[in-house]
Amino acid sequence: MSETGAFLRDVFEHALKAVDPLHCLPPALRKAFPTPPSGRVIVIGAGKGAARMARALEETWPGLPLEGLVVTRYGHGDDCKRIEVVEAAHPVPDAAGQRA
Repeated sequence: MSETGAFLRDVFEHALKAVDPLHCLPPALRKAFPTPPSGRVIVIGAGKGAARMARALEETWPGLPLEGLVVTRYGHGDDCKRIEVVEAAHPVPDAAGQRA
């Protein structure tokens, strides 16, 4: 790879990291909520980034009783333990999206 190609790859990788919910959501949550909410928290989300954001939320507040559902596009799911992730078609809903 050329020097220019390596530089552009590095810029691209840094840009992706900057917008990755696992990187940028935890500090934003801690700033907005210096103390995690008390009690039950229900999470609802939709979109390509919803599953990754749900995972970031679970990892930021591991002891918080989280539950909920996020619907994301096929291929954009993530490994969540407490928040259900459903993959469905986009932009035209399919049966999976309608069930969710």
